Amino acid sequence: MSEIKREKASSIVRILEVVEAISTHESPMSPTDLGVLLDIPKPTAHRLVTTLIEEGFVYTDMRGHLMPADRLHSISLGVMYSRRHTALRQAILKKLSSQIGETCGIAIPSGAEMIYYDKVEANWPLRVHLPVGSKVPAWCSASGKLYLSTLPDARRHAVIKNMVLEKLTKKTITDPALLEQQLQSIKSTGIGLDDEEFIGGMSAVSVPIYSDDGKLFACLFCHAPLTRKSLDELQSYVGLLRSAAEEIADIINSKTSAY
Repeated sequence: MSEIKREKASSIVRILEVVEAISTHESPMSPTDLGVLLDIPKPTAHRLVTTLIEEGFVYTDMRGHLMPADRLHSISLGVMYSRRHTALRQAILKKLSSQIGETCGIAIPSGAEMIYYDKVEANWPLRVHLPVGSKVPAWCSASGKLYLSTLPDARRHAVIKNMVLEKLTKKTITDPALLEQQLQSIKSTGIGLDDEEFIGGMSAVSVPIYSDDGKLFACLFCHAPLTRKSLDELQSYVGLLRSAAEEIADIINSKTSAY
C-alpha cells in the first residue's frame, strides 16, 4: 500500500473511532475530552469534529458537548433496521397489535425527542395518527419519559433543566421537580406512562428494548384513545409488550445471518 493510501486509510479509521466514541460514550464529551479519550492531538481532534459537524453527522449542544446528529442517527438506524430484519420485526408488531387491539410501534431517542421508526396501526376507524418519522417530545410521551428515566442522574438533571417543558394538554407536567418525581417512579417500574400528557384523549404505555450490553436503545410502545382503552387497561398488556420487546431485541442484537 502506498504512503498516500495508508494515510487515507488511517484517517478513515480515525474518523470512525471518533464517531464510535461520540455514539457510545456514557456521557457527552467536548472535542478536548474526545482528544484525550482517543489520544489524538488537540488540533487534530478539533479538525475531525469540525468536519463531522459541517457534514451533519455531529452537532454541539448549548454546553459545547458533542451529540449525534441526523445523519449519524440515520446510519445507526439503517444498521439496526436493515432489510433482513424487517419481516420478523413487522410480524412481531402485527401480532402484538392484534393481541392488544391497538397501535404498537418502536420509538428511538433523538435529543429531547423520540422518533417513531416503525409501527403497526390498529384496525379501527378511530385512531391517533402519528406516522413513522413523527417526532414526539420526550418529557410528555410514554417512550420519552421511559428513556429519560434511564439516563444517569446528572445527565438527566441537565437535560430536564435545558428543556422547554411546553404544556401540550391540561395534564402535561411542566414543573421540573414533578417531572423528576415521575421519572423516578418510571425508573423503578421500567414502564413509561402517558396519561393524556402528549395528546388529550390518548393514553400510552412503553417498555424498553435493550441492546446486548443492557442499555436502552429503543422503546416499544402502545397507544389508544381513551374512548376505547384507559391507561389502566393498557398497563394490563405490559407482559405482552415486554415479551415482544425481548423478541425484537434478539433480532436486532443478532450478529448472524439467520435473521
